[in-house]
Amino acid sequence: MKKIITLLCCWYSISASGITLKGLPIWEKDHPIVSTDWLISKTTAKSAIYQTEDGKLVFSNGITARTFTLFPNGATVGLELLNTNESFIRSVRPEAEVELGSLKFKVGGLLGQPIHNYLLPEWLSKMTTDPYAFQLADYTISDVKARFPLKKRSTWMAKDLPWPLPGKELIFRYQLNDQAIALWQEKIHSKEHLDYLKSVVVEIHYELYDGMPVFSKWIKVLNDSKQEIRVSKFKSEILAVHEGENAVDAKKKWDLPNITVESDYNFGGMSNESLFNSSIAWNLDTLYKTQVSYELKTPCLLEAYPKYGPNQSVKPGSSFESFRIWELVHHSLDHENKSLEHRRMLRSLAPWSTENPILMHVRGSKDEEVIKAIDQCAEVGFEMVIMTFGSGFEVEDQSPENLERMKKLADYAHSKGIALGGYSLLASRSVGEGNDVVMPKGMSPTFGNSPCIESQWGIDYFNKLYNFYTKTGLDILEHDGSYPGDICIATNHPGHTGVDDSQWNQHARIAQFYQWCREKGIYLNVPDYYFLSGSNKTGMGYRETNWSLPRAQQEIIERQNIYDGTWDKAPSMGWMFVPLVQYHGGGEEATIEPLKDHLPHYTQRLANLFGAGVQACYRGPQLYDSPETQAVVAKWVAFYKKHRTVLDGDIIHIRRPDGRDYDAILHVDPAGVEKGLLMIYNPLNEPITRTLSIPIYYTGLNNKASIKEQEGTSKDVLITRDYKINLTVKIPAKGYQYFTFR
Repeated sequence: MKKIITLLCCWYSISASGITLKGLPIWEKDHPIVSTDWLISKTTAKSAIYQTEDGKLVFSNGITARTFTLFPNGATVGLELLNTNESFIRSVRPEAEVELGSLKFKVGGLLGQPIHNYLLPEWLSKMTTDPYAFQLADYTISDVKARFPLKKRSTWMAKDLPWPLPGKELIFRYQLNDQAIALWQEKIHSKEHLDYLKSVVVEIHYELYDGMPVFSKWIKVLNDSKQEIRVSKFKSEILAVHEGENAVDAKKKWDLPNITVESDYNFGGMSNESLFNSSIAWNLDTLYKTQVSYELKTPCLLEAYPKYGPNQSVKPGSSFESFRIWELVHHSLDHENKSLEHRRMLRSLAPWSTENPILMHVRGSKDEEVIKAIDQCAEVGFEMVIMTFGSGFEVEDQSPENLERMKKLADYAHSKGIALGGYSLLASRSVGEGNDVVMPKGMSPTFGNSPCIESQWGIDYFNKLYNFYTKTGLDILEHDGSYPGDICIATNHPGHTGVDDSQWNQHARIAQFYQWCREKGIYLNVPDYYFLSGSNKTGMGYRETNWSLPRAQQEIIERQNIYDGTWDKAPSMGWMFVPLVQYHGGGEEATIEPLKDHLPHYTQRLANLFGAGVQACYRGPQLYDSPETQAVVAKWVAFYKKHRTVLDGDIIHIRRPDGRDYDAILHVDPAGVEKGLLMIYNPLNEPITRTLSIPIYYTGLNNKASIKEQEGTSKDVLITRDYKINLTVKIPAKGYQYFTFR
């Protein structure tokens, strides 16, 4: 049988009498754990694999640990947070399920647990293997490998984050034995010989990263037989964990277990909630008959699987790989703490999402319009120009004249230190001629109309994107109406055979393109949750028609959108919008142009956005129209660049904007020189004085802090025992104030 051996890895074999664990350190009961908070202190503990005295494997980084039994079959039997001694696993389940053709196989797992409320170690020796299941054959250990090549744009990043993440990968290999083949042969009552299944290997991949309580998991099916197989369906994770809450009566909304899950198979929304429509489910546990819920309705079984298909053919000598999921194990139910851990995980898994270029949306794509925008951006310190929707930028125009013109504009932009690109619409349009998605009866496309990415038009469209960006050297694609997950029942599209493989194949095509963009350093603005597939930024979360409201109302709503959006995103991950010219109506009261005539409002918008570390799409023909306007824009760009590291860090939410009193956010960066930056805004028509109690814990400061009001002199302030600073602030009418902490 072919064995895929990775550099720096070691294989271990398993026999009926046990496993050879030579070279693995012993996991002691009093093994050192990381007692510091991983959000504020960088730990020196590394991810590693250990053996226990009774022959189990422990995958740990000193913060969390996942324990596997190896006999009589492989299975997860423990998931713990070490510093709180909290256990999450209550029941043993298969490591995965794969459906090959019409046969559904369990991979690993044990049978015979007496109840499923909790799991005792002494039960394991009495539990048995499922004779029909894939059996554990061996395992390997290696360093974490990059999921795809990455060209970093370091000038747009506050910090150089590692890629790949440091950590370890643990791979278990499972195969069917002779007994299982015979049982299946008898079960299906078919003349078809199943001996070829002995040469099918299912790999269960785990990664654990240094310094974070985050595991990754995915599966791989290797076909070493001499005939083609089909992966009809799969479940790459089946995890029976303790309930998020217990209730006898039926509930419309349950508190879920304290684990945040991410997936790189996610589409159809701007938040990770959309993964519940694509790849993740908290399901009911039909084995859990002793739960509190009278109707057995507690959602406490985490499963990862595509909602359609994937229905993928695997030829001899080739393999199939599932999507990946990441599991973040929380130690607290506190909203801010869980949000911070989630944001930190995302930035670590997708370091390109920390690229935060200062950008302009130029309204036209004629040479003179683009050159003016490039020149103005270079003058005030902006870093990117996007030829916006409706500008005339046309990526599908592959004519030599268009390609040459765009290359000249890109070369000119680069000579000025500016990145250049444009907008392209994918979904929410009809392309006709049999190339649109054909939905099952009673269903309609997410955006009303949409082409099928696996139609001939879709295949040609992506080939045009590759060609256009290769030949022009442009740096940015704003990809609107990204693939939202529409299925397609057409059978005449060249890229899929029917509904079962339509979603999988469409997502694969767009994800491959986004990952190619990461390799080339092409920035991706995508109004969808494609971070883990390669996109850089999505919408922070706003309603476009609000930008036709009166200017004063836009100021408050803008800060509300940022305050709310940064619970789920770091500042660099979400864009806002500033229509410098009329947008969706509203007339003169809603319009900032002429900029010099509305300079106080323009100043406030710049303070809102740069003060939050959030970049906006400044849409119009120009950034400034007078020396005074230019000076204001340049001032706020300079402010952002001076404090970029802390502004691009995490946000602590102090008070949400409501227009009735001050609102405030605190940026924190415990590893930086500037540990914190407090932004406070006053929406009222008179100056105010407030004494605030500022939570300082996540700055990493203790005992005392050196505080500077704007660019003034510093003073030392004592930190209370509950990690707060009492600060009296004066904020001018319709103004702002900021303080830095060291």
